[in-house]
Amino acid sequence: MPYRTFSLNEVAVYLHMTRTDVETLVQHWEIPVERQAKRLLFRKKDIDAWASQRILGFSRKHLTTYHKQTSALTRSLSHQALIVAELARLEAIEPALTSKTKPSVLRDMVALADHTGLVCNPHDFLQSLEDRERLCSTALPDGIALLHPRNHDPHLFVDSFIGIGRTIHPVPFGAPDGNRTDLFFLICCQDDRLHLHVLARLCMMSKQTKVLIQLRVAESAEAMVAVLRRAEEEVVNQI
Repeated sequence: MPYRTFSLNEVAVYLHMTRTDVETLVQHWEIPVERQAKRLLFRKKDIDAWASQRILGFSRKHLTTYHKQTSALTRSLSHQALIVAELARLEAIEPALTSKTKPSVLRDMVALADHTGLVCNPHDFLQSLEDRERLCSTALPDGIALLHPRNHDPHLFVDSFIGIGRTIHPVPFGAPDGNRTDLFFLICCQDDRLHLHVLARLCMMSKQTKVLIQLRVAESAEAMVAVLRRAEEEVVNQI
């Protein structure tokens, strides 16, 4: 799957964008693309990394627009509107993670995810997370990081899910504001469209609700899921 390529029309569908939008990005050299004669070729491994980083860096206005688009296009992937709450697995949530460094966070989050029984190969999964972090940190301002694999490979997982770790002490994780990070979401999605939509929704929740403050005081995994559900309901009601 990482070696798959897209045509112009295919990459537009994959990214929840119009063909015109992608053509504009190509003209300004703002998207990874190769030219083969008159044909444009987009490599999935490059597009995955570009798309996830683009979402993490969206302004509030662009994020809101993108989230509305992906919400409409991904309703068929979930029986509920509350996709984040639906994907959160109690066995993959730890409110008192003892990790003290970036490498240990990644190792401990993979071990936590492995408790679900849904990770096919923990070693490959960890390597993909490490590869993604080498490209650019997935940490955002306000002490949150949205961990996800370097290449979106559906064979990494038996089913889609989300894990959450809250470290006892904030960890240096490369956030753009220079602050340390203590809330880590691990996004494990089999479906390409769902992966990008979950990234956008979590960004929306962190920017437009009090979810981060409330997650920091939640006393259990069950309480953290309840916080997520309330915050996601707030975001969904705004669509």
